[in-house]
Amino acid sequence: MKASLAPVIILIAAILWGTVGTAKIYLPPGVDSISIGAMRLIIGSIILLVIARLLGQLTFRGWPVKMVLTAGLAMALFQPFFFNAVTLTGVAVGTVASIGSAPVFSGLIEWLFFKVRPGRVWWISTTLAITGCAILMFNTGSITVDPLGILSGLGAGISFASYTIMNSRLVQHHHPIATAAIVFTISALMLTPFLVINDQSWMITASGISVALYIGLFGTGLAYFLFAYGLKYVKSSSAVTLALAEPLTASLLGVLFVGEVLALWSWVGLLMLLMGLAILALQSRKRPRQVDLHT
Repeated sequence: MKASLAPVIILIAAILWGTVGTAKIYLPPGVDSISIGAMRLIIGSIILLVIARLLGQLTFRGWPVKMVLTAGLAMALFQPFFFNAVTLTGVAVGTVASIGSAPVFSGLIEWLFFKVRPGRVWWISTTLAITGCAILMFNTGSITVDPLGILSGLGAGISFASYTIMNSRLVQHHHPIATAAIVFTISALMLTPFLVINDQSWMITASGISVALYIGLFGTGLAYFLFAYGLKYVKSSSAVTLALAEPLTASLLGVLFVGEVLALWSWVGLLMLLMGLAILALQSRKRPRQVDLHT
């Protein structure tokens, strides 16, 4: 697959993520955020492990332990933060707060800890996208902006940014499918104990099983494999900005299928967000990061 398609692959992954918040709405009432996050990781990790094995890419040797554990912890923390934000503030605002804050955290982490200064195009596109997210968040119609929900979203944002940066470095030396499989298996193991503590009766319902399978297979397994592949050729700071297609998708799905209402200014925010993504996607396609996929 051509490196120039990497930004498009990341956008597809983000669109799949954007369906997760809407899918959660169809779960039985009372499902806690940690349990759905744990099931998402368990199902996703199993799928990724099987695919990695079938492709002959699964290996348990040569992994930098500290980096893998950091990526796994970040993804494990992202799950309850994200689902809690969606529960408290709704699909649109919860997803915007979670993923909309990630580019800021990603740019700061790369700058402060890895001495990688973002380029001018990143600043322009990210400023447009984040401004659009802010307008979308604070100019909603029937949606309540819950402070605890916003804090949960910020926790999800820094978790997602940390995962992306660690994963971006891992895929430079390991196959994307193997990287996703190993990291998600570790994340799943971290959250599995909570399944014993919390009530899991929702998993024996038709809606519970179908939603969990959808989120695990498509919103996790397929989406994060595509994202990991795209990170071979796109800088982590740019990838996190491209991931803002998730709140764009979630907002539209929230309006179309959940009945959430967005005010006029919110649509202006969506347009700005879309413009920011388009600028970065076009720039990234012109100057992809060239890396050998089989290193």
